[in-house]
Amino acid sequence: MELIINMGLLSMLAMTAIAIVRIKDLFAVAMLAGIYGLISASFFVMMDAVDVAFTEASVGAGISTLLMLTTLAITGRFEKADKKSRTRFALPLVLLTGALLIYGTLDMPSFGAADSPVQEHVAPRYLNDSAQEIGIPNVVTSVLASYRAFDTFGEVIVIFTAGVGVLALLMRTDLPPISSVKNTASMEEHMVLRIVAKMLIPLILLFGLYVQFHGEYGPGGGFQAGVIFASAFFLYAMLYGMNAARKVIDSSLVQVLAALGVLIYGTTGVVAMLSGKNFLDYSVFSEDPVHAQHLGILFIELGVGLTVATVMIIIFFTFSGRSQVEGERD
Repeated sequence: MELIINMGLLSMLAMTAIAIVRIKDLFAVAMLAGIYGLISASFFVMMDAVDVAFTEASVGAGISTLLMLTTLAITGRFEKADKKSRTRFALPLVLLTGALLIYGTLDMPSFGAADSPVQEHVAPRYLNDSAQEIGIPNVVTSVLASYRAFDTFGEVIVIFTAGVGVLALLMRTDLPPISSVKNTASMEEHMVLRIVAKMLIPLILLFGLYVQFHGEYGPGGGFQAGVIFASAFFLYAMLYGMNAARKVIDSSLVQVLAALGVLIYGTTGVVAMLSGKNFLDYSVFSEDPVHAQHLGILFIELGVGLTVATVMIIIFFTFSGRSQVEGERD
């Protein structure tokens, strides 16, 4: 039965990918990309990779789709015809890349093989020792937030850099202030949606807090919680308009909080170094090694959640604000 479900999900992924390539309506492409992310999340669940599925559902099927739709407000809905027919080179290039990738996997052990190095050395090390060394049930969080916390710090910096890049490329000083632009994004006539949103937004924020502080015991953590927090503000902006959202969220404060999240993460490691330990060695926070791990993970997950949430808000507001102002100009 599991094989049948996996084959069905893979078939749906293939059909969705083909439809994305062939369709010229970019709105439909964005929606299909969200569907592709949701199917991928379902496939990850079938593989018992629940944390990965959670991330794919929130980012791939959620925030990414919304940001693509927001981008369409600037670029236009339909793909322009390529008069030079440069697309004829795309298929051979994709086939060549795919062949090279397949060739690169020939020397790898079979998927799920019991005698593969990852099954004999890597996985047993974390599965057998993380409970005693870290003291939390979720091994994924142990790996991301403790064993390879330095790599996760790099990922947080990449996210922060993405937000800075969007501000540098799309934020313009010659545009009129947002308060002078007509609030075209407001959906005042949809009273039911607005009332339902008022009830859902507190629940979304509460669920974000649950995911933030429950990542040690189940799927979740700072990355997923940050996206969930940001989605609540996105929902408010879409239903009440950008002008109303700007009054609720101070753009300058959001930018400061994005940097603060990275600073919290980095400071956690610097404190360890100042105490004579290695960077991100949590043992300095408590005499009990397990309690020290809990405190260190709490600090860096807070930094991750804060950075992810604020950067997502920065990207969304920058795209939406630019599209709203330029739409009003047109």
